[in-house]
Amino acid sequence: MTRQELASYIVEKYGDLMKPLESGKYDPLFVVEVDKLVDIAQKLKDDENLKFDYFCNLCGVDTNENFEAVYNVASITKNLRLDFKVILPYDKAEVESLQSVWPAIGWYEREMWELYGINVKNHGNLTRFLLPDDWDQGFPMRKNWDAPDFKRMPEK
Repeated sequence: MTRQELASYIVEKYGDLMKPLESGKYDPLFVVEVDKLVDIAQKLKDDENLKFDYFCNLCGVDTNENFEAVYNVASITKNLRLDFKVILPYDKAEVESLQSVWPAIGWYEREMWELYGINVKNHGNLTRFLLPDDWDQGFPMRKNWDAPDFKRMPEK
């Protein structure tokens, strides 16, 4: 299945759950409503034509207006890759854990929570592993983050 065939298949079969975005430079990129996240993740994994059985990456994004959680998944057996994201409000950013779909996502969800403050509901072990246990200086990957010993570099 080519990149375009994959995008067309997803629009045809899951167009009510996933909306395509034009900015997917290498792999098709879709936006998913946060309340549909677990449902669509399970469908992408179980679909016989897709079999997205490999979780690649999760990253948080701070746009200064909202947060985004960007998921990258692949199918080993079908040789496919796909990206999708959820857009979250800045003041109450929260996603449901996808550990029931892709168990390996646990570390990535913890990292997103720890560095961006995006809450991950039903995670099971949402604890720090990058910052000290007693960290109380906010979320260092947020654009508005500031700490007493942090020196902001000038923008070019």
